Amino acid sequence: MIKFSSMALAVVVAGLATHTAAAQDKPVLTAYTYDSFAAEWGPGPLLKAGFETQCGCELNWVVADSSIGTLRRVQLEGEATEADLIVGLDTAIMGEAASTGLFAEHGLTLDGLVLPESWADASFVPIDYSHFAFMYDTDTTEVPPTSFEELIALPDSVKVVIQDPRSSTPGLGLVLWVKAAYGDRAPEIWAGLKPHLLTITKDWSEAYSLFLDGEADMVLSYTTSPAYHIVAEGDDTIKAALFSEGHFPQIEVAGVLKSSDQQELAQQFLAYLVSPEGQGIIPTTNWMFPVVDLGEGLDPAFAALPQPEKTLTLPDADIEANAQAWIAEMLAAVQ
Repeated sequence: MIKFSSMALAVVVAGLATHTAAAQDKPVLTAYTYDSFAAEWGPGPLLKAGFETQCGCELNWVVADSSIGTLRRVQLEGEATEADLIVGLDTAIMGEAASTGLFAEHGLTLDGLVLPESWADASFVPIDYSHFAFMYDTDTTEVPPTSFEELIALPDSVKVVIQDPRSSTPGLGLVLWVKAAYGDRAPEIWAGLKPHLLTITKDWSEAYSLFLDGEADMVLSYTTSPAYHIVAEGDDTIKAALFSEGHFPQIEVAGVLKSSDQQELAQQFLAYLVSPEGQGIIPTTNWMFPVVDLGEGLDPAFAALPQPEKTLTLPDADIEANAQAWIAEMLAAVQ
């Protein structure tokens, strides 16, 4: 037994030494992202496997509870951060991220992207997109509202779940959506929405679970969310309510930290993210639209999803300058 244990230990030590030597031979790329992106069922594992087959490197995901959380972590760590890049920020917080001065230029030529708006940012690369929307179940809601004004005119018994804009990018997206649609009338919309709020959750997952459990009639999510139910569950009863005033988009992005000592490798990963191979992973794992035309590679469920006729936007500079005031305006109205 002792001899067996010694032999086993020798084998283990030799194996560890071999593994360590092999690992040391490969450069390591560390990417911060939000938890669901790197989850077993998210795009992270497949992107890692796909990139590692061509980079001769090791890609490590380090997760936070939200994309806002990844940015806050890098802000705290500064140039000492172990992150080479962040994956999963979005356009609502991109200006704030850029203002930190921590991000390098991506150096990519981004021709032929398919997005709700043109793209010219030098630091951040778009990786997927959708529009914010309220989900409803056709089994319980026969006639969905077609605007915020129709929604707030419904009986107070009609309940919705939204997310906190201080911790959730969908929650922040809703603040921008209302501001882009109603401007100075935003407080009026928030006050009208208040009686319908079942709760304001910290993140998207908690809110969506409440909706699926039947606790609420509607939940803030994305126009692409029904694709998950169609593809994964064969259920076409969950739909997005389209509003006549238009919808605000969320474009998720990735960016390389200036402090990274793996600049070239990080740029290679950004290029992989927007390649047809990388983009082919996104739709049925992150349930968002790809940023390139995948042709027949895109699941037909996405092509059949109704989409807004109007995309609302706000200047990046206005978002960066006013986001905190708009969040305070929203919270004052609903709390």
